[in-house]
Amino acid sequence: MEGLLLTYLPKVEQHIKNKGLVKHMIAVSAIMFDLAGRFGENPQNWAAVGLLHDVDLEEVNYDLNRHGLVSAEMLKELLPEELLSPIRRHNEHCGEKPEKSIDYALIAADGISGLLVSAALVMPNRKLDELTVESVVKKFKTKDFAKNVSREKIMYCEKLDLSLEEFVELAITALLKVRTRLGL
Repeated sequence: MEGLLLTYLPKVEQHIKNKGLVKHMIAVSAIMFDLAGRFGENPQNWAAVGLLHDVDLEEVNYDLNRHGLVSAEMLKELLPEELLSPIRRHNEHCGEKPEKSIDYALIAADGISGLLVSAALVMPNRKLDELTVESVVKKFKTKDFAKNVSREKIMYCEKLDLSLEEFVELAITALLKVRTRLGL
C-alpha cells in the first residue's frame, strides 16, 4: 500500500489542495486495498481506484454532473479503462450505473470512510483504534450522526455479500493501517 501511495499521491496532491479530501482519498484507498484482498482481486489496482476517484473534485468545483467523468479523463494516460470505469460509475450523477464488484466496492468504501472518520473524531481520544464494530453500527443507525454520509451507499457492501458488520470490521482494520497518514 505504501508503494502505491508513493506512486500516485503526487498526482493527487497536484490536483487536490484540501488536506481533508486527500486524507479521505487515502482512507478509501486503504479500504479498497483490503476489499480486493478479500475477494482475490488485485489490491494495487483497487487501491489506485480508491486513491484517485476524487482527483477532479476541486477542478470541477464539486460539480457532481462532471465529477468522475473529468477524473477519468485526467487519468486516461495513467490507468487502463477497466480502472477508469469504476471512477466514473461511483458518481450516480454521471449516468453510468455500477456493474462490477469494484464499482460497488468503491461506492461502499467512499461512504464508510466518512462514517468511520466522523465516528473516530467523536471518540474521547479522537483515534480510530477506539472504534468497535458495535459503536460504528450504532452510529450508522443514528440518522442525525454524520448526516452527509449516505447509508444507502454504505449498504452497497451487501452487493459484495458482506454484512454491514463484516464491512465495518474490514474498513476499521484497513484504516488502522494508514492511521498515521490520516492523523487518527
